[in-house]
Amino acid sequence: MRFSKILIANRGEIAVRVIRTAHALGYRTVAVHSAADAEAPHVRLADQSVAIGPAPVAESYLDIDRIIDAAGRSGADAVHPGYGFLSENAGFAEACATAGLTFVGPPADAIRLMGNKRLAKQRMAEAVVACVPGYDGADQSDATLTAEAARIGFPIMVKAAAGGGGRGMRLVADADALAAAITGARSEAENAFGSGELLLEKAITAPRHVEIQVFADRHGNVIHLGERDCSVQRRHQKVIEEAPSPAVTPDLREAMGAAAVAAARAIDYVGAGTVEFLLDADGQFYFLEMNTRLQVEHPVTEMITGQDLVAWQLNVAAGALLPLAQDEVRFDGHAIEARLYAEDPAAGFLPQTGRIAAWRPADGPGLRVDHGIAEGQDVTPYYDPMLAKVVAHGATRDEARRRLLRALDETCLLGVASNRSFLIDVLAHDVFAEGGATTAFIERHAAPAARAPDDGTIALAAVLLYRRAAGAGDAWRSSALPPTTVPLRHGEDTVDCVLRALTADSFRVTANGREMAVDVLATDGHRLRYGLDGLGQWARAAFDGAVLHLDTGGHAWRFTEWTASAGGRASGLGDGRLLAPMAGRIVAVHAAPGAAVARGDIVVVLEAMKMEHEIKAPADGTVAEVAVSDDQQVDARQLLVVVEAATPPAQP
Repeated sequence: MRFSKILIANRGEIAVRVIRTAHALGYRTVAVHSAADAEAPHVRLADQSVAIGPAPVAESYLDIDRIIDAAGRSGADAVHPGYGFLSENAGFAEACATAGLTFVGPPADAIRLMGNKRLAKQRMAEAVVACVPGYDGADQSDATLTAEAARIGFPIMVKAAAGGGGRGMRLVADADALAAAITGARSEAENAFGSGELLLEKAITAPRHVEIQVFADRHGNVIHLGERDCSVQRRHQKVIEEAPSPAVTPDLREAMGAAAVAAARAIDYVGAGTVEFLLDADGQFYFLEMNTRLQVEHPVTEMITGQDLVAWQLNVAAGALLPLAQDEVRFDGHAIEARLYAEDPAAGFLPQTGRIAAWRPADGPGLRVDHGIAEGQDVTPYYDPMLAKVVAHGATRDEARRRLLRALDETCLLGVASNRSFLIDVLAHDVFAEGGATTAFIERHAAPAARAPDDGTIALAAVLLYRRAAGAGDAWRSSALPPTTVPLRHGEDTVDCVLRALTADSFRVTANGREMAVDVLATDGHRLRYGLDGLGQWARAAFDGAVLHLDTGGHAWRFTEWTASAGGRASGLGDGRLLAPMAGRIVAVHAAPGAAVARGDIVVVLEAMKMEHEIKAPADGTVAEVAVSDDQQVDARQLLVVVEAATPPAQP
């Protein structure tokens, strides 16, 4: 089982993470990349790299033959799958073994069994691990699923038997919504995992999502490294994770840990794995699933245990014993991780694309930022929208929370919309600060809302755009310079700012009827110190062509100059024209010219960034035009459907 060169069958921050530990242990590394990732950081960091195909994952990162061929061409003798992509694909593990490659992960049989939630629940029941009541039978007919749902009782969860990450999952409140949920979950599961097999589970109201990190070697040793609380979720996908859980007592940790170890032993597990549970308000826990790979949130476990789990993976794959026995595991302090996504929380967490104009991760005591991005890199629609993980450790939970808040505030990410300000809001919320967050937290307490920039931010944007147009050194010529109108657009809104340059760095700006003094005090790369009515503060700014990306107070904005000749409000707002929110593939068209639709009816389903997005009719009316077809690739803002409203909407 000795190996010397490891191919990382993944991309982004996890590939960077694995490469760094592999190098620290003396291994050589090989990166694989699609055409879209040719200059990505993980490619530059590895000792060698191999191109494996075009951007779509099915033609690159999910193509087993191409990855095995890349290992052969590079001389790699081991493969680390990371997480996502092929990491839980039993066929990939078997292909590695057939090619004589050491697979840094569990046996293929364990992956296959736990990769099917239906079969996994059956095995856990045999191992006397408590499971959520539900249906996990082989009969997948609509009639059987409907009857079983009635037996279980609503609300229920409809879940894809294969895969994870919230895809192929629907919460169903009543029988009327069941048929659509089954159809939607099947479709998403087939597209994401190649299997439309479903299971049903009783929906446990507002539980906590608590998981146990387990590790096993080839010599029969199995231990756990404590729990992680992953209750803060959107779209059934984790956003913030922490260790230890504020809801888990030492006795409960011992019980959950023992159940997780029993689960691993029941399938002859080897390597890193995570056993996920739902924890109800009464302290009862139920098996949810087992992830047969390293988890995105593994850094919080590393920070409280002082262990490198990737190093453990590599050593176990080479045949070594686990470095610790259960009674030697120690926990120190608290760690919290926030996932930084390219998404718009106010638009239903819609994934976003764009060019990264500025990227400066935070740094400081107790902080760790795992990422695989760089300035100038394009965030494309082909891959998961997670950009980075910002992690903070502290002696106490509140110290870790405060450090993470400051780290997010100091993180500079411009050019692509992100959830950074939403993460700040979550961490600052009293319910989270007190340790009371459940899986219902975002819906009940932190539902994101659209924000508009304040007058001070608008005034600063006007100054920066003015200086850019005039040249910073020539912005002032004499005190008699007349006022200048700077028309700004942010989002779909416009505002005319009246600006007078007093010196090259001092301005009077009127925006929305408020007059303000704006002084540019200092610049340091993308950092900008400015004065607003005498109050000095920091902002971050970057230009991408004519677009100004500006970050003030933890919120990022996008400004351009606007004139009436550029057109008023963007098409697609109130005129019935439904545009693609981002580039992607049309999964299904549910509309036909001349058909009547009601507001909220799904007319098109778009797949992008590993998720399906339902495009809905904006009002009751008639379909006037369908501009796309099934399986068509579309660009962002491309016309999809035109719906003529039965009653024309009032003009703003």
